Formats: sequence, C-alpha cells, structure tokens
Amino acid sequence: MATAGKPLPPTPSSFRDVATDERDDGLSAFAPMRPRLFGIAYRMLGSAAEAEDVVQDVWLRWQSVNRSAVENPPAYLATTTTRLCINVAQSAHTRHETYIGTWLPEPVDTNADPGIGAERGEALKLAVLLLLERLSPTERAAYVLREAFDYSYRQIADILQMEEANVRQLVSRARKHIADGRRVSVSSDEQRRLLEAFIAAAQKADMAALEGLFAEDVVSYSDGGGLVRAAGVPVTGRKRVATFIAAISTWCWKGVTLDWVETNGQAAVLILRDGVPIGLTIDASAQGINEIMWFLRPSKLAAISKSGQRLDNRDAA
Repeated sequence: MATAGKPLPPTPSSFRDVATDERDDGLSAFAPMRPRLFGIAYRMLGSAAEAEDVVQDVWLRWQSVNRSAVENPPAYLATTTTRLCINVAQSAHTRHETYIGTWLPEPVDTNADPGIGAERGEALKLAVLLLLERLSPTERAAYVLREAFDYSYRQIADILQMEEANVRQLVSRARKHIADGRRVSVSSDEQRRLLEAFIAAAQKADMAALEGLFAEDVVSYSDGGGLVRAAGVPVTGRKRVATFIAAISTWCWKGVTLDWVETNGQAAVLILRDGVPIGLTIDASAQGINEIMWFLRPSKLAAISKSGQRLDNRDAA
C-alpha cells in the first residue's frame, strides 16, 4: 500500500492542465485510466478508502517504472491494480472475519461521481459486492474484469497469469455464485418506491405494511463495526424483520432528517440526527424487499456525507 505522507495522485481535473507538459511524468497515460482503476479496485475490495490507496500505489509505481519499455500502458496499469487488489483482498478477508458484527461494503455516491458507474452497473450494486466478498480474490478479480469492464478472457488470463480456460471456469463459478445468491433486481424507480414505502411503514411501526413489502426470506444487515450499537447478526425472515424494524421505530426516526442520495447506482437515504449520519438502502426483486442495509459506522459513510450531493431533502417526523 502507499506510504503515509506520499503525495496523492493528481485529480482528474489537474490531469488536463499538466498532461500536455513535456515533463509529463506519465500523467497522459494515467489520466484516462484513473476512473477505471478506481472502479476495478472498489468493486474488488468493497471499500472506497482502500480503493483510493490502491490507485495511489499504482500511481507511485507508474512514476518509478521505465515507461518507455511499457508497450501497453492501460494493460500495465490495470494489471498492476488487479494484482495489488488481490493482495489487499487476501488480507481484508482475514480482517472481515474478525470484524465485530456484520461487515457491509462501503457505499459510494454515484450521483456525485457518475464515472464510477459508467461501466456495467450490476457489479456495482451493494448486494453484489456483498456476495463478491465470499469469493476468492482471484475469482473476484476475474468476475469484475469480465462483468463490470468487459475485458476479454485472453486479457484477464494475461492479467492473472493463468490459462484462458481456467479464467473461463473462474468467471463461470463466480456468475453462478452471484446468480444463486440473489434474484433479478427491480428497476431503479421501483427500488426507490419500495424504499420510500419502507420508510413510511417503519416510521409508523406498521407491521402489516412492513410485512407486505418484504420477500419471505428478507434479511436486515446492520454494520456498526463495534463502534456503534447495532444488531450483532443479520435478522432474517419476514415476521422477524418486521418486528425488529417496528421495535426500533421510535429510536430510529424521532428528531431526524432524511437526505436522499444515490449510492452504487440506487436510491439510498442518510438519516441525520444531530449531524451524525446513518445510511439506509435496500435490494429488491419482484418478490419484494430482499435485503435491508443499515450503515451505522460513520467511517462507512465518509464519502457520502461529505459529497454534498442530494437528490432531494425531506423531513422526518
């Protein structure tokens, strides 16, 4: 990873200013690839902070390499990013196993930074990132490169230093795992409608309305990371989740405001109490709401709460 105190890679806005400078230092090749490198790293790691660290490390390595010997800079940069992410993911898996409570991916604000969702969007959804966490780092890399960025099997084989047939097997296993783990999502508009209906029913502790919105096997995840009080294990099943949501209605909704944001290409809400955010979003299918995700650890919402981008604002009771 990058060493503390070293300069961050220039931002995309600064690339245009310096890329034509004769003392390029590799910026002209790095500039157009930076959003893709972050997109690869974020999808593989489920953490915007760790993805930024990886991109910084790639930038520093790109500065020090003999660039005149690099025949294909985009391939070199994508390969370096992927291999660094595999190393980080191996370490992160151990950390997540000892994480206090439920670990959820860190959401990103795709309304403030639409570039991250510019490639195929399905592999960006939080429900998919949560499933990717259960794959091996190499399987995850193969799936992300193929499904999110449309790399050919030959390109992925070169990046992972594997036979093309093995890469096809990796992608096939990963696809099956994702397909077995979730249903086909509803449209963005329907997801937003269901989230609004869920909040309205939750505010009133309306058990019947909540149960009517849920799929039979709905799961509620709460990520507090041991720093914020949260349900220690996922709550599962229509009746149990409705009971849980109704039980926390007074604590959760009294004296708060709701800020609507777009995270990972879908509508989400920041519940703000005295300036402290709680993130909330759902995953839904034709059967109803499958997953409810509560982000209670403030660090998981740092990028969202600082973005200042809002779809609209609504006051809660």
